[in-house]
Amino acid sequence: MKILLQSSEIFPSKEVLIKALGSVFNVLEEFEALLIQEPFALTFNWHYYADSKAWLCKVAYKKKTVFWLSIWEGYFKTSFFFLERHLEGLAALQLDENCCTLEKEWGKMIPLIFNINDKKQFPDLLKVVDFKKRAK
Repeated sequence: MKILLQSSEIFPSKEVLIKALGSVFNVLEEFEALLIQEPFALTFNWHYYADSKAWLCKVAYKKKTVFWLSIWEGYFKTSFFFLERHLEGLAALQLDENCCTLEKEWGKMIPLIFNINDKKQFPDLLKVVDFKKRAK
């Protein structure tokens, strides 16, 4: 699968996201609706990044980045970044082993990746959002 939204001139408006994601757009829309309200109160900010040559959405709580969102063929990806000290807390969440992937360390950070195309994936995803929001 390849990352979409690679043209710096085309902002990821609702229409662009619908075209890119098809039926998965409804999943993204519901996910965003959950996260912008309490208890999460997150903000979604799209920006074109030349190094990744794609539009990425920084999802934050106040000034803290909670995760990055990117658009792919058939799904959207959420990328969380944790330090080694957070791994015990993540393990305590008892996530479904098929829900996400803990990637190889990236510098001092350890990426946790969700490829989302169904609302059934929300429970584990929301556990991680809440954990990341509170993590120090």
